[in-house]
Amino acid sequence: MGDVAMTVPVIRALTEQHPKIKITVVTRAFFNPFFSDLKNVEVYSADLKGKHKGVLGLYKLSKELKVLDFDAVADLHNVLRSKILKFFFAGKKVVQLDKGRAEKKALTSGKLVQQLKTTHQRYADVFETLGYSVDLSKPKFPKPKQLSKNLNKFISNKEKRTIGIAPFAAHQSKMYPLEKMEEVIAKLSKDYNIILFGGGEKEVEVLNRFESKFNNVSSIAGKLKLEEELNLISSLDVMLSMDSGNAHIAAMLGIKVITIWGVTHPFAGFAPFNQPSDYALLADREQYPLIPTSVYGNKFPEAYENAAASVSSETITKKVKHLCSKSEAA
Repeated sequence: MGDVAMTVPVIRALTEQHPKIKITVVTRAFFNPFFSDLKNVEVYSADLKGKHKGVLGLYKLSKELKVLDFDAVADLHNVLRSKILKFFFAGKKVVQLDKGRAEKKALTSGKLVQQLKTTHQRYADVFETLGYSVDLSKPKFPKPKQLSKNLNKFISNKEKRTIGIAPFAAHQSKMYPLEKMEEVIAKLSKDYNIILFGGGEKEVEVLNRFESKFNNVSSIAGKLKLEEELNLISSLDVMLSMDSGNAHIAAMLGIKVITIWGVTHPFAGFAPFNQPSDYALLADREQYPLIPTSVYGNKFPEAYENAAASVSSETITKKVKHLCSKSEAA
């Protein structure tokens, strides 16, 4: 989900700067709402668990896509499935994403400690190679949608600012400990509306517990469609997230995003789009010198699984309040 969300601001910049270009995004139907407001962009839904499953399915997909008579292919994923699909596009100009695997391996091995090219810039480089330069320095974002009656019920007090909190990630090593996140929620809920984001049975259970325990806290986990979640996120003042998909979704909508990092690090290029570096709250590298231990957080040495806990709850609440006060001043 995060990878798909990261393509959105790049494709938006591409179509704004090259208004005559037409883009067809091939992705799962679930992600269609991500692209709904982009000009000259259509989504072609890939049924990867049904008719487009496997090599034969990808062949069928390639035949369907060829009917669209496209001029070139930008592979922004560069995985086995897209490589197979590329094989069926013989004769078309195809440019694949350079993931920078060698630099990332050097980063996670400790041989290189510096900021690598961002994933957003890597996406832009694909279009540059195809002949379409993309400037990401002055991004545009969609206007917040007017909230429906159903979505407004998640905001307790209209006079207070609204903070989104997404406390989960794909790997435990990327998560802030839930007991410490509860401290953050307890402090912030006194002054702000809090909306909790997550999904899955266990996550819903945890977030519902937080909702029942504190005033001004609402959980939307398991209650909304993706399009509704996007509308609600677009109305937030700040999103507090892990290094996870929710951070990238909020960033693609132009929301201020504070991220908490465990064993991963922004140096790998996966920081949310257009966010100042000080919005990333990093684990203590003096205490955990091997960070980043992996690009995705799936590999880490013993005793590193709670590295994110080295960020204090006071640091987090102070950063949230600071960004909210900046919004008020503006």
